[in-house]
Amino acid sequence: MEAKKATDIKVLDLRAVTTFTDYLLICSGSNPRQIQAIAGEAEKQLKETGERPQSVEGYDNAEWVLMDYGNFVVNVFSEKARAYYDLERLWRDAAELPIPAA
Repeated sequence: MEAKKATDIKVLDLRAVTTFTDYLLICSGSNPRQIQAIAGEAEKQLKETGERPQSVEGYDNAEWVLMDYGNFVVNVFSEKARAYYDLERLWRDAAELPIPAA
């Protein structure tokens, strides 16, 4: 995702606060094409490790692409949609995990 210039990347550990998934990855893109490129790169990289999404929502509109992998969910937002939905506030009780350097 960093290779496609995703910004403000965060990983939240939801295991202690909900049961629908273990981890939530959130990042932003600056325009619809970049958002699609970020989502496409995430899907490509995960596919190489054997991970396939159970569902992908919002790719065509590219305001908020949600990729559900079961144990983790990838969210790629426009800056406007990210501010509106504010998942970080919604899941404020979740621990934020450090992202290892590439």
